[in-house]
Order: sequence, then C-alpha cells, then structure tokens
Amino acid sequence: MNEKSHSLRGRDFISPTIAALISVIVNYGGTFILVFQAAKVAGLSPEMTASWIWSISIGVGVTGIWLSYRYREPIITAWSTPGVAFLVSALAVTPYPEAIGAYMISAAGFIVLGLSGMFERFVRIIPPGIASGLLAGILLQFGISAFEGAKIDPLLVVTLFVAYILLRRFTSRYAIVGILVIGLIYLVSLGKVDFSSVSLAVASPVFVFPEFSLHAVLGVALPLFIITLTGQYMPGMLVLRNDGFKTSANPILTVTGLGSLITAPFGSHAFNVAAITAAICTGKDAHEDSSKRYIAGIACGVFYIIVGIFGVTLAALFLILPASFIATLAGLALIGTIGGSLANALTDPKGRETALITFLATAANVTLLGVGGAFWGLIAGLVAHLLIHGKLKKEVSTD
Repeated sequence: MNEKSHSLRGRDFISPTIAALISVIVNYGGTFILVFQAAKVAGLSPEMTASWIWSISIGVGVTGIWLSYRYREPIITAWSTPGVAFLVSALAVTPYPEAIGAYMISAAGFIVLGLSGMFERFVRIIPPGIASGLLAGILLQFGISAFEGAKIDPLLVVTLFVAYILLRRFTSRYAIVGILVIGLIYLVSLGKVDFSSVSLAVASPVFVFPEFSLHAVLGVALPLFIITLTGQYMPGMLVLRNDGFKTSANPILTVTGLGSLITAPFGSHAFNVAAITAAICTGKDAHEDSSKRYIAGIACGVFYIIVGIFGVTLAALFLILPASFIATLAGLALIGTIGGSLANALTDPKGRETALITFLATAANVTLLGVGGAFWGLIAGLVAHLLIHGKLKKEVSTD
C-alpha cells in the first residue's frame, strides 16, 4: 500500500476528510454525553470536566495521527465508550484522585500487553468468517437505528434516506458528504438546532495528582482494562482486518496505552483503537483506493485536536444535534460495511454456521458479568467453531 500513497491529488482528500468528520460527529454526538454524566457523578468542576475533554480529545488526536501516518492505514483512535459507561457508576464510590491512579494502572497494562505481543497472536488465529460475523453483529444496531429515527422525525429520516439513494445512484463517492450537508440544511432551515448559545472558549488542562489504592485497582483499573480490551480493542482490530489492513495490534496497544498513561493525570480515562466509528473510515466509502484511506485517520486526529482545544464548547455543539440525525447519519454511513461484513461472513460454506452464530450472539448484545455483547458473541463463535471443526485458523506471521 505504501508505494501508491505518495501520489495524492486534491480530490483524494475530500472523501476521507468527510468520512473523518462524520466519524467524529457520531463519536461526540452519539456517546459523549456519558462523559458529562460521569463527571457529574464524580462531582467535578466545569474546569476539571473541560480538562477531561481536553486530555482525551488531544490524546486521541495525536495517537491517531501518528499511527495513521506511520503505518499508512486508517488507524482511528477513540476514547473507551464502554469504559466511560462503567465509570458513570464507578466514580460514585471512588475518590477522583484514586480513579486517576487506576486509569494509569490500566494504561500501563495495555503497554505491557502491546509489548508482549500476546494480543496480536490471538487476533491472528480468529477465523475470518467469525471476525466478519462479529463486526456485522456490532454494526447491526446502528443500521437499524438509521430507520428507527423515523418514529421521532419521519421527515428527516425519509429526506436523508431518499437523498442517500439518489446520491448513490448518481455520485456514489460523495453520497455520505451529500447526506451530511442536506441533513444540516434541513435542521437549520426548520429551526431544529439552535447554535446561538454556542461560543468558543479555550480549555485549560488541570493536573490531578494520582493516588493509588487496592480498592481502585480492583474496582476501577481491572474492570476498565477488561471492558476496554474486549469492547474496543478486539472489535477495533477486527474492523481493520475486515477491510484488509494488516498493521499489528502490538504498536497500536503500546502507543494508545502510552498516550493514556501520559494524559490520565488530566482526566483521560482510556483511549484505544476505535471500532464502530472506525468502520466509517476504513471502507470504500472513505476512498476507493485503500492505500489512501489513511488520510481519514489523520483528518480524524486533526478534528479531535480542534475539539480538544475548545473543550466543552465544541463538544456541546455536537450534543445539540438531534439524536435521530446522528443515528440516521451513522447508520447510512455504515450500510456498505454491514453488507460487506455479512457477505464475508457467509462466503465460506464450512464456516458459515459459526459465523452466523457469532453474528446473532453479538447482535443480541447481552451483557454478562459486566462484559458487553461483542465479547460474548466472539466467545460463542469460537466455541462453536472449535466444537464443530476441532481447531481455529493457523497463526500466520506478518513479520
């Protein structure tokens, strides 16, 4: 891929940059409210909340830019969404300085795991059908949500859907760009968003001296590590593999772990390779030429840094966009990836049944023992594959 990536033309930047913008909008507009909820539970001041947003946005931006540029692949990084969902309850019973210490311990765990190479070896032996079934199961809810918004705002959803179909027919490459622009025009013209209350203000980082306790290690660090590993890193790596990108998980774990460790004292809980929002940037809609999709990773990083600099202000901007718009935008942007994943999952007749088991178990999204549906879907598929076929895929060296 590297040889092709040197010849870039102006139009090569358009689709990846728009894909990156949509990815960032979906990330902030979809789940970022959890950060505000967790901050409220922890009793954080507005300055400390802004520092949390600053640290995690800057950290995600810098690591994403470096990894995407270094490996010439769209390595999209993001904060741990299941991690912050867990913190909404954990911060209620954990002093904030101890939580900061726990963030650092969790980050150190990812560095060690990345340096050991154990996680990458596990990723390599997962059969391709199961990996595709897992991805399709994770993304299915987002595809469904694209149309569920019709219950709240049918005109918006119908407008975006019709625009998407027509744009795919006449200018497929710019379909996602088109629905983003059309959707924003629709919202502004009908007065469904009010930007008058938004004003730019630069965020300032606030250093919190970490404290360490056994309670925080067992109650915050360990669950945060497991939830982030199973709910983010595993599906995130499979998103990359599904679209043909081969960068080892080792440097990704190490770099994001190091970044999390450095930014933790300023409030960042954990960041990692992205899964759902990464799929918007790793497929053909981002760029027909896979060797140029790394531009989307760099663009994502730039957008995250901009949001981080202005802290709560721009995060609030994303939050005022209607949930139905965010859901429809994300679902339509992921239709191609969902279809491709299902097709790949069912390609091999011998592995079709176990891939389907993985897909259905993941789509059910059952949470057990505090661990989300992606992990249990993967376990169901691997167990079924082992019992039916007696072995997994042979590990293939990428060195």
